[in-house]
Amino acid sequence: MRPQEIRALSDVELQARLRSVQEELFNLRFQKVIGQLQNYNRLTQLKRDIARLKTEMRMRQLRRQSA
Repeated sequence: MRPQEIRALSDVELQARLRSVQEELFNLRFQKVIGQLQNYNRLTQLKRDIARLKTEMRMRQLRRQSA
């Protein structure tokens, strides 16, 4: 997920996307434990997406506080 795509999302969409990415990460971790995971790189991608989403959410929160 690119930063431009994240910035274009509304607050509600951001939260929904974060939940879905976290759910996908949970499912992949479960697959890893039981030995069914095919693409280990996806774990790293999802962790980075979560960090990007949380960063954008925090930036918006700080902008609202300073305004």
